[in-house]
Amino acid sequence: MKVASFLKKERMIMNLEAQTKEEAIKEVANLIKDAPEIIDFESFVKDIFDREALATTAIGSQVAIPHARSDNVKNFVIAFGRSREGIDFNALDNKPVKLIFLMGTPKEEGINDYLKILAHLTRLLQKETFRESLLKAKSPEEIIEEFEKVER
Repeated sequence: MKVASFLKKERMIMNLEAQTKEEAIKEVANLIKDAPEIIDFESFVKDIFDREALATTAIGSQVAIPHARSDNVKNFVIAFGRSREGIDFNALDNKPVKLIFLMGTPKEEGINDYLKILAHLTRLLQKETFRESLLKAKSPEEIIEEFEKVER
């Protein structure tokens, strides 16, 4: 399962305006508000916040992956946001988050694929050179290209 195959340029923000974790999650989530994968957007966003309340999804190294298994999603969906300044996400390493990958998947179906994608994305983002390439990318197309390169 390749992350690149799920990335869409219209579901990316290269310069988030958000100053807080809550604002950032909402801003990135809004990219998929009308996506065909979403059944009930407001309920899906609530599911994301409920998951975030359990434990931070900021995995360190300036990365957060807010996500939810939700009855309000019919197919796997992902959106991306990048913050130039960084946002306090209560990260495990106390560093501000600059790369946000927001994901949703149906609660009952496709859990194995979802967990594989989540694990794969986490492994990719542990590579400092890859994270740097995402921080330097000038467009959504370049973000997708970087994923395609690293996933070859």
